[in-house]
Amino acid sequence: MLRLMKYSIVGAALACMGWIAGAAYATEIVVQSTTSTANSGLYDYLLPIFEEKTGIKVNVVAVGTGQAIKNAVRGDGDVLLVHAKSSEEKFVAEGYGLRRFDLMYNDFVVIGPKADPAKVSEARTIGDAFARIGQSRVLFVSRGDDSGTHKKELALWGQAGIDPRSASGTWYRETGSGMGATLNAAVGMDAYTLSDRATWISFANKSGFDILFEGDQALFNQYGIILVNPAKHPHVRAQAGQQFIDWMISPEGQGAIASYRRNGKQLFFPNAAP
Repeated sequence: MLRLMKYSIVGAALACMGWIAGAAYATEIVVQSTTSTANSGLYDYLLPIFEEKTGIKVNVVAVGTGQAIKNAVRGDGDVLLVHAKSSEEKFVAEGYGLRRFDLMYNDFVVIGPKADPAKVSEARTIGDAFARIGQSRVLFVSRGDDSGTHKKELALWGQAGIDPRSASGTWYRETGSGMGATLNAAVGMDAYTLSDRATWISFANKSGFDILFEGDQALFNQYGIILVNPAKHPHVRAQAGQQFIDWMISPEGQGAIASYRRNGKQLFFPNAAP
């Protein structure tokens, strides 16, 4: 009887080990994410650390924030990681997501040709910078895709007292694309654009372009992370999704975010509440 019990315990242990090994391949989550976290290479750095630690594979869908939220509303993901706080809070308030956590931040910057025909580099505020562009009617390339960057850009035009959409197709050009494609379009047209700093640092085709305005408090760029509500969408992998969130806001995950650099520069600054 004792021998039988011994073999039963060993068998159970082996079966458990087999289940854990299988989980490395069987347990997956989908993160609906903004493009900047993907374009910057952050996930390429973070996810192998998390996957090695937990055996949970993370599949990232990188789109503009507005589209990522729409996807999550439909239940096409387990976790939402974006950068438009008011939209994120609305997502939670309407019951599509559970608790929202601050995750990290960086900032937005105005990119343009070094010749700087609108004298944006001489502006004292971001409102002044955008007013100079609008009043000069020099080319500006917008993402035009309801992303977090696009939402911020429209708010900044409002701060400058300008509605650029009335000039769509003239000096105001909308790509309907991600940040990398929009930066390429701006460089190709010799135009200004608004970018998150992380994507700009990672961008290879700078071609005589530079940051012409930065540092205004209105350019602060906060990222949040939310579990999609399993009560709305029962197929959501809530346990694995929450495990990913818990790791991202933990000291280990926050330390990993802080240690990620491109060209020697830190791209994201962790600020999850302890």
